[in-house]
Amino acid sequence: MKKFEYFEVTADIGFKAYGKNLKEAFENAGLAIFNIISDTNNIEPAKEISFEVTSEDNVSMLYDYLEELLFYHEVEFMLFSEFDVEILDNYSLRATIKGEEINWEKHERKSEIKAITFHKMELKQSNPVELRAIVDL
Repeated sequence: MKKFEYFEVTADIGFKAYGKNLKEAFENAGLAIFNIISDTNNIEPAKEISFEVTSEDNVSMLYDYLEELLFYHEVEFMLFSEFDVEILDNYSLRATIKGEEINWEKHERKSEIKAITFHKMELKQSNPVELRAIVDL
């Protein structure tokens, strides 16, 4: 099963992330986000950051999770390549992400993500679980 794929959206980029469960799909969504920014194969998991998200539903939890990833990318000036997500009760999750400080001499510069959007965001709890999101470039 593929982890993620991209689809065309005018001036933006969309992705679908897959997993055998919600945990794996969220982890693959993190990978999809950072593969838009750089090649995650060249990002060492040298530093670890953990955070929790609590939302009102699963789609909002996906949005909040992706927003947190983008927040840590911008504030810590880091790229991430490993994502460990624990889905908790009541639309909450705990995530541990691993990566390293950005070094554009080492890391391939792809596209800058300006924002996560709610536009057409979906979460299908099928087999496999499928997440869909669009990011503003």
